[in-house]
Amino acid sequence: MDIHEYQAKELLSGFGVPIQRGLVAYTPDQAVYCATELGGWHWAVKAQIHSGARGKAGGIKLCETYHDVHSAAASLFGKRLATTQTGPEGKVVERVYIEVAEKFEREIYLGIVLDRKTERVRVIVSAQGGMEIEEVAHTHPEAILQTIVEPAVGLQPFQARELAFGLGLNIKQVSRAVAAIMGAYRAFRDLDATMVEINPLVVTADDRVIALDAKVTFDDNGLFRHSHVSEMRDASQEDPRESEAAQFGLNYVGLDGDIGCIINGAGLAMATMDTIKYAGGEPANFLDVGGGASPERVAAAFRLVLSDTNVSAILVNIFAGINRCDWVAEGVVQAAKNLRVPLVVRLAGTNVEEGRRIIRESGLPIIAAETLLEAAQKAVEASKAHRASKSK
Repeated sequence: MDIHEYQAKELLSGFGVPIQRGLVAYTPDQAVYCATELGGWHWAVKAQIHSGARGKAGGIKLCETYHDVHSAAASLFGKRLATTQTGPEGKVVERVYIEVAEKFEREIYLGIVLDRKTERVRVIVSAQGGMEIEEVAHTHPEAILQTIVEPAVGLQPFQARELAFGLGLNIKQVSRAVAAIMGAYRAFRDLDATMVEINPLVVTADDRVIALDAKVTFDDNGLFRHSHVSEMRDASQEDPRESEAAQFGLNYVGLDGDIGCIINGAGLAMATMDTIKYAGGEPANFLDVGGGASPERVAAAFRLVLSDTNVSAILVNIFAGINRCDWVAEGVVQAAKNLRVPLVVRLAGTNVEEGRRIIRESGLPIIAAETLLEAAQKAVEASKAHRASKSK
């Protein structure tokens, strides 16, 4: 789960990460009121969407008067902001963050991520803050400093100091940078995050170190422990199909292809998507119906897949262990009665013969397959035939 910048800063400040004073606004008039409450003579009006690189997309505006604040906010509200991370479709701005703006001398990158390869937490810093870390890693890999956290003891102050000194900070700045790094790590650890990114972490002329931007991503599986975090979810920033999938206990990620996938098990789903690619097709989604694929859940999965207008065929691939093939078959038959695209079904595992009998005797034009490769090939062929028939 992602949250907005102002929410991330609120959480991080509770762990000792220094931030600028700011307030969130939902109308241009409220933005002006926030600026008056904050005081000062310069403000940053920041579009709040679940994406980085907002500045390059025109989502951050610096203002010197209340009139500028009103105009900046009015130009952002309702705007579909497209960044390098959102893709061309962009995301709609429904709130802005008004923050006191002041000059700074340096920008630093700070990121804390879960490294699944090493099964450790990795802390990454770079003196080239304000840039996307992928770009820095590609063009100036020597500018990136990293340390691995030993899970038994957590991030140690000496590790944070080594990173801070490696950035070329002076003594005062080092102590404050260490406080920010340690605070960000504690937030990562205590809130079950999968990523904490502060870009940039700026250094001011009077040696203060401030988080100018912040992004935090959480492990959905840990949200039950953090109700105050789960309440920060903004469904308007998420794919509505993914939000609906969560209500039924389904794991759904929309993709750009045209073959809809309904599968049980994340590993089998990945293998199925790879096999579709191998057969010359493109998967339209990742969808894992989980271990308890009841007929109702399978029917919900069909509705989700069919909500994508690009889908020209559906592949159902179920290997039943906890699931039962006859349950899945009942759901497939229920959902396929008014299906507008070809359907390929491959069943294996518990009660497979009963499941295949239900499919066979349904009287519906369901394409059966014995193996994964056969199912993928038939789905690709059916998709091409369906698209060809529509183009006539």
